[in-house]
Amino acid sequence: MPRAACKRIVGLLALLHNWTQLQYTTGQASIRGLLDDSAVLACLAYVDLNPVRAAIAETPEDSDYTSVQRRIRTLQPASESSADGENAEQDIAPASTQPPELYPFVGGVREGMPEGLPFHLADYLDLVNGTGRAVRADKRGAIADDLPPILERIGITPAAWLQLAKDFETRFCSWIGQAERVERVCEREGQRWARGIRACRRLFPS
Repeated sequence: MPRAACKRIVGLLALLHNWTQLQYTTGQASIRGLLDDSAVLACLAYVDLNPVRAAIAETPEDSDYTSVQRRIRTLQPASESSADGENAEQDIAPASTQPPELYPFVGGVREGMPEGLPFHLADYLDLVNGTGRAVRADKRGAIADDLPPILERIGITPAAWLQLAKDFETRFCSWIGQAERVERVCEREGQRWARGIRACRRLFPS
């Protein structure tokens, strides 16, 4: 292995170690339960947009070590090799154009649906791209009301989505999803109350 590559790996491991130490020493490390598709989508986008939100990267595709960058890079060769554009309008990206190490997007809920995230990959990429422009502190922007149909499907308004994209970690500490689901889990676990349930009622409509 080239020396430069070794140095980069060692540097990344050291950065990960320092970040983990910081999370535990500041009490920020915690486990959050994702109770429905909306919560999974919000968490995924929040993590994918970390470099953009921190102004480390300009765009999602430039965000190193994120799943969205990996998905885009895997998708690009297939798009470039399709000269006639036959697959350009397909709702569901075939397995060959999705990273094998990541949980795939498999389209909307339907009979015989394969295991995966129940959203269209193209919709998710549009959503992350639009959100990335909006969360940059030094750039004006907002998600258009008609931007991705993915928000319409899960019933989250563009304004609520931006709050999730910016403050996902600070608004929730335990369970995340529709308030009714959180209440059922709390009852099952013998908890009287879950911090962040008011945000669940506001941001994840039933």
